[in-house]
Amino acid sequence: MSESKREIPDHIFEEALEEIKSYVDVTIDDLKKIQEIAHRHARGKPALTSTPAKMSWKDYFSKMRGGSKSPPGVGISELLWAWFGSAIGIGLGFYLSLRYFEPRDLVLIITSFGASAVLVFGAIKSPLAQPRNLIGGTVISAFIGVASYKLFGNNIVLASTVGVSCSIAAMLLTKTVHPPAGGTALIAIIGGKEIYDLGFLYPFLPAGAGVFLLLIVGLLINNLSRNRKYPEYWF
Repeated sequence: MSESKREIPDHIFEEALEEIKSYVDVTIDDLKKIQEIAHRHARGKPALTSTPAKMSWKDYFSKMRGGSKSPPGVGISELLWAWFGSAIGIGLGFYLSLRYFEPRDLVLIITSFGASAVLVFGAIKSPLAQPRNLIGGTVISAFIGVASYKLFGNNIVLASTVGVSCSIAAMLLTKTVHPPAGGTALIAIIGGKEIYDLGFLYPFLPAGAGVFLLLIVGLLINNLSRNRKYPEYWF
């Protein structure tokens, strides 16, 4: 059988994912697509170009059924390391915020960091959790959120719509997609007087400084385990 037609059973992909021993946010279908593209590149053949058929309503709604198998679960060791790392990261952030920042009318912790902690400690192999995305996506989105509030703050609906959608576009453009950063942009718009008063300091403190703290804790804690490595890459 030729290389291009060689099929790998789903259970082999599942076993490979389980062997990684940490959460990876790809499905079996994603892996098959990666394999197909890799084979095509190995053969030096460009992607086939054709005019796509017009999508029917049936095709549209059929996509909502899903169909791919979800990734396998993680072991107890992975769960405990994720719990320990997130506890240290969030706990330390709150301690520093309460002890040193809030007495000076500043803050180090915002709600979107809870979602960032999920990625940094619970999905460490995900591209969305890597330093480029963690720091870059957060800071870029924070700037856009502040700018949106300053431009459209008299209309919170418009400011929120522009802030979040533009932050998504900017992250996609710069390859810094970090889902919690959409919340960071929104906080700049609906966060209230304490956040508004920070102005363009907000992207640096608390946004940039807070995720930098999570990054440092992630580097120190995630690499204590023999089976964990963080980051996968920096840039």
